[in-house]
Formats: sequence, C-alpha cells, structure tokens
Amino acid sequence: MVKGAIDMNEVLSLLLANLDEAYEKKAWHGANLRGSLRGISAEEAVRRPAKGRHNIWELASHAAYWKYAVRRKLRGDKRGSFPMKGSNWFESPSRAQETEWKDLVRLLHSEHGQLRETVAALTDSELRQQRVLRLVYGIAAHDLYHTGQIQIVKRLVRSA
Repeated sequence: MVKGAIDMNEVLSLLLANLDEAYEKKAWHGANLRGSLRGISAEEAVRRPAKGRHNIWELASHAAYWKYAVRRKLRGDKRGSFPMKGSNWFESPSRAQETEWKDLVRLLHSEHGQLRETVAALTDSELRQQRVLRLVYGIAAHDLYHTGQIQIVKRLVRSA
C-alpha cells in the first residue's frame, strides 16, 4: 500500500465495529441499544414517562425503522417494504402482550443484521463516498442517542 493511502478494509472494519458497539457489542461507553432493551416488559415498553412523551416501544420501533431506511438508502432500494405501516415514529399500543413486544425487539434485531450485512458488502468505491460514510456512522450515533433516552425512560417508568 502507498504511504498515506487509506486502507478501505480498515475503514470498513471501523464502521462495522462502530455499528456493533452501538447496537450489541461491549463498548467503553456503557449500554448499547440491544442491552438497554434487555429485561424490559411489554408493560414497561408502552408506559409513557409523561403525557406526550415517547415510550420505549416507540423508541425501539423508531430505531428499527431508521436501520431499514439507511439500508434502503445504501442499496438504492425503493420505499415501502418496512414491516410496520408508516414511517419514522410509530405510536405504540396502549397495552401490549409480551409476544408483541418480543416481536418488535426481534424486528429491531433483524433490521440491524440486514443493515450490518449491507455495510459489510460495501465496495471500496462506495466506502470512499462521504454520503455513505455519514449514513453508516450516523446510524450508529442514532442508536446511541436513543439508547440514552431508553435508559432514562426505563428509570422513570420503573420509579413511578
């Protein structure tokens, strides 16, 4: 490799590590998105910390949607294949069964896996595009942002 040239395998490794730490791998920053949802009941997931505020269900479905949206943008896919009706924010049911909550968590995990596969398949040419890099590190930051919100909402609903 030429001195000063960027090794695209290293770029890809860093992007994947960033995605993994934000979603499910142990990281220096503490909780990740998947870990923040561990142990949450369906009742806790739909409880609002205050009137007009998002609950954990809505934060989790929002995160799943944006993993889908970034994957779609990276692949150039058309809209319309997300399993939930709507986009961006999805209102939670007022009551939910544990199976419904587990299905949503599985959807989030599935969307993360599909996004990760898409990122892992990026070509060197794609990895040189600022738009692509911003989408990938942006979705990892998005996971961490909402992880923090979930951690706060979890404490609020459990203390009420």
